[in-house]
Amino acid sequence: MTYIVTVQDAVTAFADFMEPTNAELDAIELESPLILAEVDLLDAQIKALDHPENEVDTRRIRRARNRVLAVRRDLTNRTAAALPGGAA
Repeated sequence: MTYIVTVQDAVTAFADFMEPTNAELDAIELESPLILAEVDLLDAQIKALDHPENEVDTRRIRRARNRVLAVRRDLTNRTAAALPGGAA
């Protein structure tokens, strides 16, 4: 008979080293406006699923998409400006 043992020691052995680095936390903080805008878009799309399509839902989704695009543009411009030599 073969016994199955837990692998908890192998899984949690490196738990202290699996914390995000400062650079990763900075990247998350930089992208947080985009994440929030995408969550708002998803919320608008979910709200529109509950009932037949109407003009208010269409506007809400369109505004949320525009907000996502604006935040992506700003984020792209900010990261391109931070690159040495600028954007090509």
